[in-house]
Amino acid sequence: MDVTAMVFYALICGALSFAGPRLGAPFVRFGIGAVVGIIAAAVLPSVRVVVGG
Repeated sequence: MDVTAMVFYALICGALSFAGPRLGAPFVRFGIGAVVGIIAAAVLPSVRVVVGG
């Protein structure tokens, strides 16, 4: 895994962790995490273009 992807996902996961306990039951948090991960993976190529990486 390259540095750009690692930093990007670390920021996304870190931001999601702030809201973790308030998101409800474990399965709800898992579903939200999965959706956020899919969105992050879809957005990463655009972020690479903007950043130049």
